[in-house]
Parts: sequence; structure tokens; C-alpha cells
Amino acid sequence: MMKEIMLNIVSEDVSLPATLTLPESLPPRGGVIPLHPADDSSRNQFLFRHLADLLPQHGIAVLRFDRRATPGKGDVPLEAQARDALAAVQLLRTYEGMKDAPVGLWGFSQGAWAAPLAASLSPDVAFLILVSSSGVSPAKQMRYGTAEQLRRAGFDAEALAELAHLRATYEEYLRGDAQRASAQALVDSLAQRPWFPLAYVRRDLPPPGAWEDMDFDPGTILSQVRCPVLLFYGEDDEWIPIDESVSVWRQTTADAGNMAITVVRLPGTSHFPTLHGGRDSDSISPLYTDRLLDWILARLEP
Repeated sequence: MMKEIMLNIVSEDVSLPATLTLPESLPPRGGVIPLHPADDSSRNQFLFRHLADLLPQHGIAVLRFDRRATPGKGDVPLEAQARDALAAVQLLRTYEGMKDAPVGLWGFSQGAWAAPLAASLSPDVAFLILVSSSGVSPAKQMRYGTAEQLRRAGFDAEALAELAHLRATYEEYLRGDAQRASAQALVDSLAQRPWFPLAYVRRDLPPPGAWEDMDFDPGTILSQVRCPVLLFYGEDDEWIPIDESVSVWRQTTADAGNMAITVVRLPGTSHFPTLHGGRDSDSISPLYTDRLLDWILARLEP
């Protein structure tokens, strides 16, 4: 039997509800803390629960928490997410046997930006496991991802060109390089296009600067990561450029002297590590589970 403890992670001005799952036999051999994708702030999402069901059976504690809320519809800044992750690491270290045990971060999608950022800030992060980690900025990733949404939905080259113009203007406006009136006029002119809901541009523009991390440069952060890293990517991906991301990871870490980078491609999967487009634990790729477990246990060997 595994033991679950409900607690709260105090990080600066917030208290984050959390669940700590401990192995039956104490002390744990190590710990893993998962970080969230942009569209799911819950500690109970299926990929988090998969970790909590799997890892404690092998002596590894899992601490999962609800991401902090943010006013309005914007993302939580990556720096805040990284600080919250490090607060979780410190809390996990207060439990029996965890003071000196290796603690790693697992991140999916947006969480795969926040986790390396946390690792670059603290040597307390012993390893990283990242699923669909983008090696390009959020702005560039959204240009790629929205274009891929249109392609997969069957829209033509004209629609893709209009989308590219819209996304470029939207970015310029958010950086303060375009007038609100002209940017809003463009949005208004394209809002009735059938592809517009796939553009991820607000119908009424937010204030400039609302997308704080749009030009976040992952390469700068990855060059500061010194711990072992396991990277999972799909056979393809509807949201991130896989080949470019892998290249950035390999180049930046090699330049920094970190050769402990493992890349795993998962046949039959895309952005999620699931088969047939599934969004539940039963659809998780068995290869993902096997390689995840083997890699972590190798890091925890005496």
C-alpha cells in the first residue's frame, strides 16, 4: 500500500494544495515533482496520477500540487512556476529520508520550460524528465502550433498566410511595437474566418505586455542545466517543432559540457505520450512507462 498525505506548499505569497504519495517502505530512494502544461493546473491530471501510481511502487515519492492561479486569462509566469517548483523540492526534503535523496522535476509542455528554469536556479534539482519540451520561444512555438492546427484541419495556403500575418501582428502589438487600433482592426477583419478559433488570438486584445514570457529563450536556460535530462518526444507533434527542439537541447547542453542527455521518441504518440490520441492513463504508451522507470531507477542506484 502507498501512503498519501494532503498538505500545502507555501511559496512566497501563495499556498498551493498538494498531495504527497510515499512508498510503503521508507525511506524513499528519491522523489519526483511534476510541473503542469498550460491548459491544466490540477495535481489530479492523468499524467500526474500515472506518476503517483507508478513510482512509489519502486520506492520513489511523488509530490504533485495545484499550480497557482493567475488573474485574468494569462499564463502563470515561468519564473513563478520555477520558484514554486523549488519550494516543493524544499518541502519534500523535510520528509523522512528525503534530506539527501535525489529529487527531480518532471515537466510536460509548458512545464518543460519551467522545470529547466528551476534546475538552472538551484543544484537541488537532481534530474529532469521532460515530455514534449520546446526548444524555441513560446511565441515561435505558438506560430508553429497554430499553423499545424490549421494544416491538420485541412485549411489551405491562403488561410495559413492570413494566420501568419495575424500572429506576427499580435506579437508585435504585445511587445509594444504595433498600435492597438491597427492590431484590433486586423483581428476584427479575420474573426469570422472559420479557422480563427484555432489561431489562439483573443477577440478583444489584452494590454501590451500581457504575455510576459512570449520571448523566453530556452537555449539560454538549457545551457545552464547541469543535471541528467530525459527527453520524451512523440512520433510527431501538433504543438512543438520536435527536430528543432532536440537540436537546441543537444547543442546548448553539449556546449556547456553536459552530455547526460537522453532523447526517446515514442512511436504512435504526438504531443501527449499516449497512443491513438488518448487522454487517460489507459492510453499512455507502454514504452514511455518502461523507459521512464528504467531511467529513473538507474539515476537512483547506489
